[in-house]
Amino acid sequence: MSTQRSGQEQRHLTMRDMLAPLFRKRHAVLIAFTLVFALAVLLAFTWAQDYYVSTMQVAVGRGRAEPTVSSIQAGETTTKAVTTDDVASEVALLQGRDILQQVVQSCSLVNATPSFWDRFDSRPPQVKRAAALESATKALGKKIKVIAQKNSHVIDLRYGRSGSPTTPACVLQTLGQLYLEKHLRLQRPIGASDFFAEETEKYRRALTDSETRLANFSKLKGAAAPDLLRTDMAQQLAIAQTNLYQARQAVAADEQRIDSIKKQMAVTPTRSTTAEASMSANTLQEQWQSNLLTLQIKRTQLLMKYEPTYPLVKEVDAEISQTQQAIAHAEKEKFVNTTTDRDPTFEFLRQDLAKTKADLASQQATAAAVSETIHGIQARLVALDGRALEQAALLRDAKANEGTYLLYLNKMEQERTSDALDQQRIANVAIAVPAYVPVLPAYNSLVILIAGFIAAAFAGIAAGYLAEFMDPSFRTPDEVAEVLNLTVLAAVPKQVA
Repeated sequence: MSTQRSGQEQRHLTMRDMLAPLFRKRHAVLIAFTLVFALAVLLAFTWAQDYYVSTMQVAVGRGRAEPTVSSIQAGETTTKAVTTDDVASEVALLQGRDILQQVVQSCSLVNATPSFWDRFDSRPPQVKRAAALESATKALGKKIKVIAQKNSHVIDLRYGRSGSPTTPACVLQTLGQLYLEKHLRLQRPIGASDFFAEETEKYRRALTDSETRLANFSKLKGAAAPDLLRTDMAQQLAIAQTNLYQARQAVAADEQRIDSIKKQMAVTPTRSTTAEASMSANTLQEQWQSNLLTLQIKRTQLLMKYEPTYPLVKEVDAEISQTQQAIAHAEKEKFVNTTTDRDPTFEFLRQDLAKTKADLASQQATAAAVSETIHGIQARLVALDGRALEQAALLRDAKANEGTYLLYLNKMEQERTSDALDQQRIANVAIAVPAYVPVLPAYNSLVILIAGFIAAAFAGIAAGYLAEFMDPSFRTPDEVAEVLNLTVLAAVPKQVA
């Protein structure tokens, strides 16, 4: 017994021993191999030929800052690093139920054909549609693979579906578009472009109204530039005041000159002697005697016609008496003939006085006119001050409206630029590799057949060994001796009929 057991222990396992179970359980091997290979053939010629996969990549970065909420201009880059939390947030957005539901509706992933079990569903049609939509949304969420790559800021999306190759592309393209739109709504102020457009139009109208009121101000007030006119009027006022002071000085000087001339005229004689000639008494007597003779002859003639009491006779008698007295007086004194004329100094003073009086009247009139002009200029300046304040208020309003209009116009242009940039890059998120319509199926049928054949072979071998392991009967004399610990004297092989 011990010799037999030691011989059995020294026996080696041969290839025949390893293959014997497969031949004994060949039915199990063939069944497993056939089932697995048939499944591979079925997959290769049914599912694999119509299964298309579309992929898409989303890049997360810090390409530019948001101009609306920061001082960085549109298109300028920022140095803020992208964190894993940022990437995880983008993955969560891509898997959002609202986006997936819109994708299901856009790409018609809900089966519109009622199934057999729908006939037994008594719920309202809208409830059925809602349930079908929710079911398709959950199924789509499970089938879409969203994977964030390690050591990079790229998110891979993969979706496969049997049927038309345009369906996977439609799903990912629609998902990318809806994702960008949602990201834009979350990252950027809602309605920013409309707000800035409305504010720009509002202040444009305000600026137009301010400019209109400023233009009408010059027409209504008759002053185009009150500040300039006020400056010019102030200069004219200074000149007028200077002229008034000069006129008053001239008036005072003329009055003082008149007083001085009058004083000089009071001590200056009006006439002065220009010629003096002396006449002797004999010459006078001869003249007077000749005159006396003429008068006596005239008296004689009158007496021949009139009485001595007649007035003409008496008049002649009186002249004769005067002449006789003069002759008697001439005989005693000597006569001097003196000639006088106007004094030139007095005449000069008189003319100067008249001229000075005329100048005084002119200077007084000038001073009165200049004084009236000064009052007019002062009143004009007061009016211009008020108009200048009104125009300054209008200018401030116009400048304020212009500044605000330009500010909102600049913001609107920044928003327009951001919108243009967001067509390719929405707030630092971009579709790096857009989804495309696949041309070839995702899996090669030949590869599936080869893999199926190999898998079927392994499945058959595994099934054979498993069946052998599960079989409790003895297959060889060695197993009997080993299990029962008995010596096998003879073994009858199984006869095949």
